Amino acid sequence: MKSSGAKARSAFDSRSNPPSAPPSIPTLSSSSNPPSVLRVAFYSLLFNLSLVVVKLVLSSLSGSLALRADAVHSTVDVLASLALILGVKISERKSESFPLGLYKVENLASIVISFLLFLTAYEIIIEAVRGDAVLISYQGWVLYAVAAIIPLPYLFGSFQIKVGERTGSPSLIADGVQHKADVLTSSLVFLALIAQSVSLPLDRIAAVIIALVIVKEGWKILVSGMRVLLDASVDAATLEEIRTLIIEAPEVVSISELVARNSGRYLFVQASLTLRVADLKRAHQVSERIESRIKREIPQVDRVQIHYEPIVESRRRYTTPLADMRGTLGKHFGESPYFALVEIDFEEMRLLRQEIVANPHKDLIKGKGLKVAQFLLGFKPDVVFSSESLEGKGPGYVFAEAGVETLQTDARTLEELVDSLLQAEGSTNL
Repeated sequence: MKSSGAKARSAFDSRSNPPSAPPSIPTLSSSSNPPSVLRVAFYSLLFNLSLVVVKLVLSSLSGSLALRADAVHSTVDVLASLALILGVKISERKSESFPLGLYKVENLASIVISFLLFLTAYEIIIEAVRGDAVLISYQGWVLYAVAAIIPLPYLFGSFQIKVGERTGSPSLIADGVQHKADVLTSSLVFLALIAQSVSLPLDRIAAVIIALVIVKEGWKILVSGMRVLLDASVDAATLEEIRTLIIEAPEVVSISELVARNSGRYLFVQASLTLRVADLKRAHQVSERIESRIKREIPQVDRVQIHYEPIVESRRRYTTPLADMRGTLGKHFGESPYFALVEIDFEEMRLLRQEIVANPHKDLIKGKGLKVAQFLLGFKPDVVFSSESLEGKGPGYVFAEAGVETLQTDARTLEELVDSLLQAEGSTNL
């Protein structure tokens, strides 16, 4: 047998005139790049300040207590926007005292926002229970002005959530949820004005329902932020995506440990791998390639730490081309219709597994050798046997790059090849 490669990896398997309205709401097309989190945070501050001014003007002109209370509620939103900006700015700072970054400050900001939601619910309940029941006379256009305001927080909140999801910002999503919840409070004001016009106190019942909805949304945001602060793991789907990206590397035999955690809008990943690569320089190159691919496929990942160790080889996996299903070895690597996959346990000196798979690329006119090599890497063989030498050829380079050893054999059948492997190993152990 003639060697022409190196080592490799394992595992078979494979969202009259009333006062002027707030500023226009930005839009976000699916094809455009999302605005920065900080820029949207400033949009939120300007939007909330505009709502406060509009509601105070309407309240002053109409004498409506409900509008005045809603203006106070929007003032709480201004504080929430300031907390969002502060959280984003601090989270971007670098400090020697915090080598892993200050990203969690952004989660703290989202928790602050959740408590502001609770405060909002409290305000609504107090207004519903203790609100002045004296009927107010106001001009009819006030209803139209309030109706015009109602959809604006929902639209802006949807914009924030969409940007937050695309940038992975928890505080931006939290602020967007709060803005969407503001639709309910604006609707409460609208219902209160209509109820007063027909002498029905429906606003008090609506206030309790709205307060419960806001408490529910605030609780979800609080739990999400606390999970991050307590270093809870990321969701199962993201963790599985990371696992798949790692195991697809040809040199990876197995993953002994994989953990990931959120920190602000970023993810930190730690993995312990078994590699079929003994050379430290080569193993380091493999880990860097895996890290780069994870960051490319999952942009929210900030840091990947990979610990690796070489495989202890008591079992080895082999593949060889076959000319037929009877086990005759194929003469030409890329044109062989089948490939045998064999796994041998050399501690117990026995054949563990044998399987024959069809070559899906044998009829290609060009590049079949490279395609077949890439196909076989999916089965993670340790050694590829071939009747022809693969040294200096495309498949040989593919296998060498993946750390798979390629050997030339004079065996004519699969049974003869397996027997020779067992005999050679047996004589080595004597």
